Amino acid sequence: MNLLSVISVRISEEIKRKMNWFKHVDWAKYIQNTIEKKIREEEMNLACQIMDKVAMKTSGKWSGVNEIRKWREKRDIK
Repeated sequence: MNLLSVISVRISEEIKRKMNWFKHVDWAKYIQNTIEKKIREEEMNLACQIMDKVAMKTSGKWSGVNEIRKWREKRDIK
């Protein structure tokens, strides 16, 4: 079950009047989609920041390619 929450947004009278011209637009759905898109963008930005911090800590000290080779070589020995 998907629980819904309600938020309030203040807009100018002019914007509200213009929204009323376009009654075919589901403004609630449009706003919801826009918020979801922004959340995805922010989550990706956060993930990139975390990856950058990890990369800075290991920069020059660790190589994924070398690590894979090391484990492949160990596997081939057996």
